[in-house]
Amino acid sequence: MTLPTKLTCLRIVLTFVIMGLLFVPGPQAKAAALGLFLFAAATDWLDGELARRWGQTSPLGALLDPIADKVLVLGLFLAFVQLRLLPAWMVLVIALREFLITGVRLFAASRQVILSAAKEGKHKTVSQMVTIFVVLAVMLAKEWAPLPGLSPEMARLLDWTVRGCLLVTLVLTVASGTTFFWRHRTVLAQRHRKTEEEPITPQKHRE
Repeated sequence: MTLPTKLTCLRIVLTFVIMGLLFVPGPQAKAAALGLFLFAAATDWLDGELARRWGQTSPLGALLDPIADKVLVLGLFLAFVQLRLLPAWMVLVIALREFLITGVRLFAASRQVILSAAKEGKHKTVSQMVTIFVVLAVMLAKEWAPLPGLSPEMARLLDWTVRGCLLVTLVLTVASGTTFFWRHRTVLAQRHRKTEEEPITPQKHRE
């Protein structure tokens, strides 16, 4: 197993460590969760960069990388729901989009069509990472605040900041998903019709 692939696997392991730390009381646990998240997010860039620079790209790495991203994002969002920090319906919409897009990609891959990431999907991923960072930072600020704690005005400001970030993420998630299906509606329909008619020549389309 190459180093980039090991970093991808590490990102999956770190997700569960971070989720566990979120349920541990005390600011030290939240600070550790924030630090590990920043490291996990950095590996998302580092594994791809090393794979390209060292010529160590592999089918296993290409398969695990998007899975690791979804495990990190959805795992932490679900933990936030459990902690009553985010509304469940918003996270459900985000999770539904991720599962649908993954299913379509697998369907296309079975017919030798690669649907790679486009800028809309990348913007969505960045917004998700930023939202998670903001939520973790707000959790840390609330637990690290000296007694008697944050003022009501500051607490409301932080809560509205989290909601604003989540709203932006939700809009970008829905918009990127809608764009994906609209862009590939013809491709997917044609591939479905040609499955039993003729061999399919590998092609590459962008999300």
